[in-house]
Amino acid sequence: MRLSKLSFGVFISNLLFIFAVNAADKNTVPNTNKESVFDMHMHYKWSQKEVTSPKQAVQYLSKHNISHAVVIGKPAENALLIKKLAPEKVIAIFSPYRDSQDWYRWQRNEQVLIDARKALASGEYQGVGELHIIGGGFARKLESATVLNGLMKMVHEFDVPIIEFSQPDYMLAICERYPKSKIIWAHAGAVLKPDQIDQVMSKCRNVWSGMAARDPWRYVGNQHTDEAGKLLPEWKALMIKYADRFVVGSDTVWPVDQLDGWSEPDTGWEQLGRFWGFHRAWLAQLPEDVAQKIKYDNAMKLFKMNL
Repeated sequence: MRLSKLSFGVFISNLLFIFAVNAADKNTVPNTNKESVFDMHMHYKWSQKEVTSPKQAVQYLSKHNISHAVVIGKPAENALLIKKLAPEKVIAIFSPYRDSQDWYRWQRNEQVLIDARKALASGEYQGVGELHIIGGGFARKLESATVLNGLMKMVHEFDVPIIEFSQPDYMLAICERYPKSKIIWAHAGAVLKPDQIDQVMSKCRNVWSGMAARDPWRYVGNQHTDEAGKLLPEWKALMIKYADRFVVGSDTVWPVDQLDGWSEPDTGWEQLGRFWGFHRAWLAQLPEDVAQKIKYDNAMKLFKMNL
């Protein structure tokens, strides 16, 4: 069949219109693949570089359909090595940790405030963390915690989140004192039960609970699923109640009991399939809209990505 010049012109116009509509749809609905996830808690440490190069890290993200990743470097600039290769995927977080002792020394090191301000002002980092605020004599009283108070004011100033690992009483004191600072509660308090988490989240709308490392291999005594992988009713109810304030990540640390040991490299990035296989399974047991918020939408909004 032969087309007249007029018919051919109409055909081309219609085709261009279809392409334009499809392009617009892609811009307005960024997460077209429902299996895509936003990993809001990953590490790239000195002990991981020898087994996972920045290029391999980016490849792991693609392999496991991780559309965006919050990466905490140890030292902080390690995160930028990955971000440089995939700036559209990677959100770098400034960490004051440079070695295995800084997880408790940071609270007394006022140089952290200078370094954090420089990092956030550079525009290369979109948050601060992960900060361990723990007991056993390490956690400073809030009134005299100069570094912590300074960081809480700073993240509000730059309008970026801070990732903190703390028990409920201390977390409640922090979030109530700084209601305009966005706090991601690492591991949802790790060993806490739903009612303890609810206690904080009900009083502080500036707290998001992160489910990184809440899996069968870490924090094994405080699971949110049963042995068959079924989401426990009290956890399901909590996540539905705070559907807009839960996020999830892998926490790329492995072996579990190694942390920053010198004798063995950290192969956490190689375990992404294990970690996200578990998370995707329990997320699938939530109402679809709730699961979508927890695995993707909430983190996109929190880190001000383009929805």
